[in-house]
Formats: sequence, structure tokens, C-alpha cells
Amino acid sequence: MSTVEPDAPITSPAGQRDGRKPSPVWLRAEPSRARRKPPLTLERIVDAAVALLDQHGVEGLTMRSLAQQLDVTATALYWHVETKDDVLDLAVDRIFGDVPIPEVSDDWAGDIRALTRGWRSAMLDHPWAPGLVGRPMLGPNVLARTEFLQAALVRGGHSGRQLAVVTRVLANYVIGASLTEATWRRTADPQARAAAREHVTAHANAYPTLTASGHLDDARWDDDLLFEEGLDGILRAVARTGTPEEPQRP
Repeated sequence: MSTVEPDAPITSPAGQRDGRKPSPVWLRAEPSRARRKPPLTLERIVDAAVALLDQHGVEGLTMRSLAQQLDVTATALYWHVETKDDVLDLAVDRIFGDVPIPEVSDDWAGDIRALTRGWRSAMLDHPWAPGLVGRPMLGPNVLARTEFLQAALVRGGHSGRQLAVVTRVLANYVIGASLTEATWRRTADPQARAAAREHVTAHANAYPTLTASGHLDDARWDDDLLFEEGLDGILRAVARTGTPEEPQRP
């Protein structure tokens, strides 16, 4: 049986004797270790996809660019998603998760107003999203908010085909307003925006109504104001076509 003398030279991590005695454990630096990449998960993929979409739009998102963003091979992505369409569907549903679901109140129209405000805000934060809302919308976040919208409309007295029509009117209003605003806002060049307005006013004879209304004039009508007043008009019309449910007695 071999023994080690108390003062025997120590062996360094590299396996070489350096003739030094070990220092107290509290004074030793921890050995450096190579940092491991975090595991690839569906959540990380969606996070990276949303970041790419915010920066480059739908055209800038490819499976290759997504893999580069995550510092993995494209093959690794296919363990979690099958196609780019899968990624887009997941990204859209992630955005809908940012839309707050209001507390249900006695004011069904107010509940819808609160939901649609949050919906528009989320769409404007991610300008690529409105153009993808026409895709099959089966994600849990989308379905939860659609359920809230229709449940509020049912409380307002809508059902059957009328419920489907009103749901579509409200959805198309939010999506259309968001898409129009996002597209206009991306025209960041003030000269280009001014040129568009001047084109209309320069042809006042052909477009007298547009000229008088200040069409494309950002300073005249605030987008938030126009959205709110348009929504109010829709909800007033919706209220006239429905028969509100009687509140249930305890």
C-alpha cells in the first residue's frame, strides 16, 4: 500500500508537479469552465423569432436567420418546429399574449373597448403582426381573447350569424386600423410624408373632399382619437342590433 508524504509536491490541474503547497480553499480561484449554451427550447425559438420579426419583418425571417440568431444549426430547429409557418403562428400567438384580458364587468361594451385597445396596442408594438392575423388562429392566447370578445357580445344580445358578423366587423376594424397606422408610421421620412399630403392638396379640384378633410394630415387628427371615435361608432351600432341579456338573479 503506497503512502503520500505530507510535504510531497502537489499536482496542478494540468497534472504537473509544481513544488508548491496547496493554498487554503477560500483563497483558490474556481477553475474556469467553458460556458454551455442554454438548451434550445420552443420558448427560446419564439423569443428569437419575435425579435427578428420586429427588426426585419416577415421577409427577414428565415429558418437560417433564426438559427443564426440562436447560434444553432438549422437542423436543430426542426426538432421543435417543422416549417417557417409554424414559427409565424407561434409568434403571432405570443403577441396576443401581450393583450390584457379585462375583468368581466356589467358593461359588455366597455369590456370590448378595453380588449380592443390592448389588441391595437400590441399590433402597433409589432407592426408585422397585423398582416398575419388572417392565418389560422388556433393558438391558446388568440382563442382566449376571441372567447372573451364573443362572450361579451353574447351578453350584449348577439348570437348566431349576427354574432359572427359583429365579431368580424370588430376584428377587421382593429386589424385594419393597426395595419394602416403601422404602415404609415414606418414612412419615417418627413419629406416623403409631406409629399404625400401635398400631392392631395395640389389636386384639390380632383379631390375636394380629401383636401377639405385634411387627408393624411397627422397634425390635424390624432390616431388614438380617430380609433376611439371609430370604435365608439361601431359599438353604438352593435348595441342597437342586439338584445342584452337579462342579468341573472341570485
